[in-house]
Amino acid sequence: MPLNQKKYNHFLYGLLPGLIIPALFIWVYLERFYPIDIGVWDILRQLYPGALLGKLLLLGIMPDLILVFAFYKSDSFKIAAGFMIGAMPYLIGSFAMM
Repeated sequence: MPLNQKKYNHFLYGLLPGLIIPALFIWVYLERFYPIDIGVWDILRQLYPGALLGKLLLLGIMPDLILVFAFYKSDSFKIAAGFMIGAMPYLIGSFAMM
């Protein structure tokens, strides 16, 4: 691992984006592909008690998992662990919804 890459290999550099990226991905997905022209919060209120929200949460962690793979392959293990831990609340929430 090069010296400058080691400087940025911190857990928090993966955790904070790991918590934010799935929420942004879900927001973009709902704005772009959901057929009804209502707000994102109203869509989430409609989906809340059902299994569709759990599947949406699983879809939301896909960018995190791709980034975990990319950082793992580049030997930035702490950042990869941060992304993985950041995806855990979404994963737990998706299992609770199903």
